[in-house]
Amino acid sequence: MAILTEKQKALVEKIGIFHETAGMQPAAARVMGLLFVSSTPQLTFDEITELLQISKSATSNAINLLIQTGQIEYTTFPGDRKRYFKLKIKNWREGFKKKIEVMTGFQVLLREVLELRKEENTHCDCSKLEEVVSFLEFLHQELPKLVERWEKSRT
Repeated sequence: MAILTEKQKALVEKIGIFHETAGMQPAAARVMGLLFVSSTPQLTFDEITELLQISKSATSNAINLLIQTGQIEYTTFPGDRKRYFKLKIKNWREGFKKKIEVMTGFQVLLREVLELRKEENTHCDCSKLEEVVSFLEFLHQELPKLVERWEKSRT
């Protein structure tokens, strides 16, 4: 059974709070923190439950959410019925690109909102909304270039 030091526990909590502020459920946020911090690369359901001191139900819901969102995965070993959960970091670039698309893709819908507001209300002060749309369009163009530059700098 893996054991956490006080420093590791504190870091799990910090990572958990970070993920919570980004909208993740508390238990799922702590599971993410635990999997980042644990010196063991993969943990069983029971280890996660025990180390985080959360209920089996909370652990199950958190794990299912993290698997569905592609943030963790599990492996099994011959002769062992347990599932071993680990971070799904190997394809982080794809995940990041999807997040960029989701974040910047919202600008298409906001552009429609802007056009509709202008059609329906000739006195619409839409300058702030136009600013948001413009910024998201800029990000949509520039973030992939930034990722490319970073990848080139590593070779």
